[in-house]
Amino acid sequence: MKVLVIGANGQIGKELVSLIQKSDSLTAKAMIRKQEQASYFEDLGAETVLVDLEDDTKKIAEAAEGADAIVFAAGSGPKTGPDKTMLIDLDGAVKSIEAAKQANVKRFVLISSYDTTREAIQEADSSFAPYVAAKHYADDWLRRTDLDYTIVHPGMLTNDDATGKIEAAEKVDANKVPRDDIAQVLLACLEDNSTIGKEFQVIAGDTPVKKAIASLK
Repeated sequence: MKVLVIGANGQIGKELVSLIQKSDSLTAKAMIRKQEQASYFEDLGAETVLVDLEDDTKKIAEAAEGADAIVFAAGSGPKTGPDKTMLIDLDGAVKSIEAAKQANVKRFVLISSYDTTREAIQEADSSFAPYVAAKHYADDWLRRTDLDYTIVHPGMLTNDDATGKIEAAEKVDANKVPRDDIAQVLLACLEDNSTIGKEFQVIAGDTPVKKAIASLK
């Protein structure tokens, strides 16, 4: 199965591409914004495609041609303002979803935020609210499609080393989780079709990733 990783040059995206390339059944196609980012992925044996999420939907769809699944791991990052949050975390996600339809890619895995409910938007502080709102509407757009989707809601992301163990459920208590463990979660979702149509929160825990993902209700 060929997986287009959108946002491949981010911390989670890089780790995910590495994990995919080590797997027996998957191969990665890394979507990147700058040519100088390509060498990392080429060294892993992964295909690369140069597309900016602010490009039009057609270019993203062209990047998705030949893929069997898409993982949206992109984000504007904490150092940008609400304008980039709108263009990347919301519009970029929606364009990617629409591109999946155009390219006839049914499987779509989306990294969201821990809590994207309407209540979470209202309760967020003014600097964080645009991000939660962007994720809220991107999630909702994906739910309304007929794509084989999975939506992952990570807790507070850290750069700690992966433990390979998590807690995952529709609702879990807020806590931290290493980015590299989220990459493992994404890989497990791609490998386990029982996650289709599901969304869940995930934090650091005591259960091996594959077992936790396979046990989702």
